[in-house]
Amino acid sequence: MPTSIRAAEKRDLQAILNLYVQSGLDRAALPLERAESIFERMRQYPDYRIYVAECDGQLVGTFALLIMDNLGHLGARSGVVEDVAVSPAWRRRGIGRAMMRFAMDRCREAGCYKLALSSNLRRENAHAFYRSLAFERHGYSFRVESPS
Repeated sequence: MPTSIRAAEKRDLQAILNLYVQSGLDRAALPLERAESIFERMRQYPDYRIYVAECDGQLVGTFALLIMDNLGHLGARSGVVEDVAVSPAWRRRGIGRAMMRFAMDRCREAGCYKLALSSNLRRENAHAFYRSLAFERHGYSFRVESPS
């Protein structure tokens, strides 16, 4: 279980980028300078944060959470989780569960009517994990790889 989950700071970026590669989220790390630029832009959004989980002084997990305002759903807010990664050496120790509970708590506090995430069709273990946290498959997820 992580000793803490907190908002990421600029000093955490290299460790976050390493986690993305170690966990298989990315094949290669984004250059740190580009990551710093994106991180600063993200901080301008009112409710968009990257969070990190730490155990024994080590960064072992991360996720991004966007809480957005909506005109639909009678103005109720909604949350979106992205970029969930746990160090392979720390998997099956409750890190992912603690991170998702943290995200759910933030969304509940913000009055969100839902928390959504997407997961690649091939990631069946991840799907079972999310179902164990009461996430339900809902609708379809569509994407366009490179909008034109």
